[in-house]
Amino acid sequence: MINTIERHQYIINKLQQEGQVNVLYLCNELDVSSVTIRKDLKLLEDKGLLFRTHGGATLHNPYTIDRSINEKEKIHSTEKMHIGAAAAKMLQPNDSILIASGTTVLALAKSIQAQENLTVITSALPVAMELIRYPEIEVLQLGGVLRKSSSSVTGPHAERSLADFSCSKLFLGVDGIDIEFGLTTTNVMEAHLNRQMIMISQKTIVLADSTKFGKRGFGRICGFEDIDQIITDKGVSDYNVKALEGIGVKVTIV
Repeated sequence: MINTIERHQYIINKLQQEGQVNVLYLCNELDVSSVTIRKDLKLLEDKGLLFRTHGGATLHNPYTIDRSINEKEKIHSTEKMHIGAAAAKMLQPNDSILIASGTTVLALAKSIQAQENLTVITSALPVAMELIRYPEIEVLQLGGVLRKSSSSVTGPHAERSLADFSCSKLFLGVDGIDIEFGLTTTNVMEAHLNRQMIMISQKTIVLADSTKFGKRGFGRICGFEDIDQIITDKGVSDYNVKALEGIGVKVTIV
């Protein structure tokens, strides 16, 4: 049996490779109990080498903070552009789609080409402003309480409005993707609205750069059983891809 120092080195090496580790996986690999692994993780966290999460640990702080859309748009902008372009290729003639808020779904809006009979419902003002220049695209802007940090609307009025629609696809932006906890955002009201969007959509596609994996926001949107696909970039770890594909979520890497 390997000693404590060797276990700690193994855990750190695995974290550096994958970005996160799972207690059950470590128990099997190191042939020790979950009690031993949890003690190891606590000691390593006390030394500032990792952050413990429910069921494991991550190399980076798993909790997200609310940032303004202007700030977020500058972060991983190239990756978001590629993700948005890939999502735009999924559009079909006569589509009626929902676009939620966020900078990655805004990259989708910037990639949409003018086409006949495309209807876009959105909660995000920047998305509406991007698409309003195309006379061929019908844009329906939801009303409600304006969330200034994201330049998008939330609240009961927006949620009630969605009851009148049925869409073929929802393109959803998130602040966190945690294998144990699901999809999250930093705002509870936005999480509620996102859930309503999922309910009226035939297919839900999450657009998220790889930094969103292993993170949690304050408001839980849904579990992975409620989404169909995630489009992300090459920075996503094999651990996350295998875990998601193992529960039936398609992962597209661009």
